[in-house]
Formats: sequence, structure tokens, C-alpha cells
Amino acid sequence: MLLLSGAVALGACARERIISDSELARIFRDAYLINAYTADQSVLTDSLEIYEPVFRRYGYTTEDVRNTIANFSRRKSAKLSDVVEQSIALLEEENDRYKYEVGVLDTIDNIARRRYTRTLLADSLIRVGTLRDTARLRIRMEDIRPGEYAVSFSYLIDSLDDNRNVRALFWLEDAAGKHREESSNLLRRRMRSEIKRTLRADSSSRLLILELYRNGERLKRPDATFYGLEIRYTPTAEAAVDSLYTDQLNLSIFADEFFAAFAPDSLQSALHGAGDRQ
Repeated sequence: MLLLSGAVALGACARERIISDSELARIFRDAYLINAYTADQSVLTDSLEIYEPVFRRYGYTTEDVRNTIANFSRRKSAKLSDVVEQSIALLEEENDRYKYEVGVLDTIDNIARRRYTRTLLADSLIRVGTLRDTARLRIRMEDIRPGEYAVSFSYLIDSLDDNRNVRALFWLEDAAGKHREESSNLLRRRMRSEIKRTLRADSSSRLLILELYRNGERLKRPDATFYGLEIRYTPTAEAAVDSLYTDQLNLSIFADEFFAAFAPDSLQSALHGAGDRQ
């Protein structure tokens, strides 16, 4: 009887495991994160055991958590709200850490992108007074890479210009000739104005086309001036960071002896001689 009573008592104690406040706060923190994820992803949770893996990771069961929460009503000096506040503090601490890390990554991205930004075309002055001159305002760039292409210039359409409804057109083109990021800008007359546009190319883009002076009808005698035409290319953050790391690390993966073993005899002797001199 004594042995049986002891076994029953031990089983009861095993069923009544009480989780410490600090571990319960961490469980609550993970539960908050699960709630946020399921709400953001619109996950149906009716038939899913979404919290049980968290309990198991900390070495507890669902019953342990329920018993622990119920036990607060029997503990005069303990408040469940204190544990909740502790879990919120853990979330805020984690959030601050991730904000800092994201800020560092954003800074690296911005530095890398600025470093590898290149001016692809720059023309300070284009004077258009004949139909032949308009050919200078048709620009075609091939084999473009993913990234941003910033186009900027200012212009002045003189009153002597015989064309009406003149437009500046920009677009990207894929291998099939499909237009993307197309932009159409009506050019004002007798007023110096500025145009700035950024076209974002992806891996499918093949051409960048600029037509800075197009008339919907048959083109007549033009009289226009374009100032400070510039096209600046900025690579994607991923490509820029890769280039930055490659430049900064300058890693030598294989020792010189590795390549010397496959070199012709004359080169091997030269390499050995250089090594002896060192």
C-alpha cells in the first residue's frame, strides 16, 4: 500500500509540473510571434496544433502550461500580468536588436550601391535645329543589367519650333520586344523645364530606349535645346554588396603551389626560383 501510494503521488507530481516565470515568459513570447505570423499569413489555426511544438521545445506539455497558468490563482504574491510584461519586454528587446541589424544591412546596401553607381551617358548640350539633329535624341542601350537607370535632363523648346505635342519617351524592352516601365512626357514650349525618371530593370530586360523628341505626326523643322542629359546606372543591392565584398576581401583560396603543380616545366622552375630568392 505504501509503495502504491508513493507511485500515485509521484504520478500526480509529474502531472502537476509548474513552469518557472522566466520560462513561461519565453513561451508567451514565442506564442506572440506565432500569433503574428498566422495573422499575417492568414493561416487557419482551428485544426492545427500551433503551440504544442513550442511547449515541447521547452520540455513541457500543453497540460503543464494550463496547470501553471491555473496555479497563479493560488499564488498570492504572483501575478500572471507580470509574466506577460516580461514576455513583452523580451519581444521589444528582440525587436530593437533586429532593427539595429536591419539598419546595418541597409547602410551596407546604400554604401555599396553608391560606390558602384556609374554614369553611362552624359551630354551637357544638344542643339537641335534640323531634322538630322533629332537622331542624337534617339538613344539605345543594349545588354543592360538589373538595377535602376536614372534619366535626367532639362530642355527648351523655342517658339520657332514647328512641331506640336512633342514628347520624350523612355522604356525598357525584353528579348521578345515587350515594353516595360514605359514613360511618356509632354514637352512644354517656350519654358525651360526639367525631366527626371528612373526605370527599374530586372533580369528579363535587354534594352533601354530613349526618344527625347518624338512628334505624333510627321516631324517638321525643330528648334530645341537639351541641357545636362545624363543616364546613371545603380545596380541592385545584392549585386552591389557582392561586388563590395569581392573587392574588400581579396581572398586567395588556393596556395601558389597548387597552380605550380599544373604549370609547364619552364614556369615551375621560374616559380621555384622566385621562391628560393624569397
